[in-house]
Amino acid sequence: MTQEIIILCIAAFAAGFIDSIVGGGGLVQTPATLITLPQYPVATLLGTTKIPSLLGTSIAAFQYALKVNIRWKLLAAMCSIAFVAAYTGSATVTLVSNAFMKPVFFIILIAVFIYTYTKKDFGLAIEKSISEKKEYLLCCIIATLIGFYDGFIGPGTGSFLILFFISMLGFDFLKASAHAKLVNVSTNLGSILFFSRSGHILYQYALPMAICNFTGSILGAKLAILKGNKFIRIFFLIVIAATIMRFGYDIFFKK
Repeated sequence: MTQEIIILCIAAFAAGFIDSIVGGGGLVQTPATLITLPQYPVATLLGTTKIPSLLGTSIAAFQYALKVNIRWKLLAAMCSIAFVAAYTGSATVTLVSNAFMKPVFFIILIAVFIYTYTKKDFGLAIEKSISEKKEYLLCCIIATLIGFYDGFIGPGTGSFLILFFISMLGFDFLKASAHAKLVNVSTNLGSILFFSRSGHILYQYALPMAICNFTGSILGAKLAILKGNKFIRIFFLIVIAATIMRFGYDIFFKK
């Protein structure tokens, strides 16, 4: 058990660092948990990873909130919806396999990578002339879709949120990361509520992982705030590429 905890803590630290910058920490933490603890059901392992994800994302969100102008009213609506959607997604994953969704997101991620790489001004603040009503409608739709996705599949949630805030609302990378973290806190809470009530959390692993994820998140958020948009854009591309490879492996090679 000691060796398992060490491996999972290293993965949790790396996940916290990555997730605090552009999301995607689940690319490291979730596979490491599935490989290290194969004797447990998938739903239990997904529930276990939500505890460190919550703590790491929360501290990153707090650090961003101190440095970035936050749209609190808009976030309140998104977070409320995302919480319920994530709870529903987590409940669904205990009933059906999420494998059928991976080819869809595989294609979407390839398109996201190409678009972000070729559009050099992507992630710079661009004024969007949309009405407040349309803005709230878009945010509610995305909160529902991505909230459910996080509860149902997970990896890349923060990256999808960042993509939305940049492309639809005109945020820069730093502001988008800050808002994404706060929405991600609510999706983690929704999933944890379901998994804890259904007994799908291994606290003996989740708590030490949470401490390491917390530490990684502090370092990652500070680095992102210090380096700014250019650094975050590069990191975003790296994480999207890693997500594509992860889903590609699951689709084409995993038996």
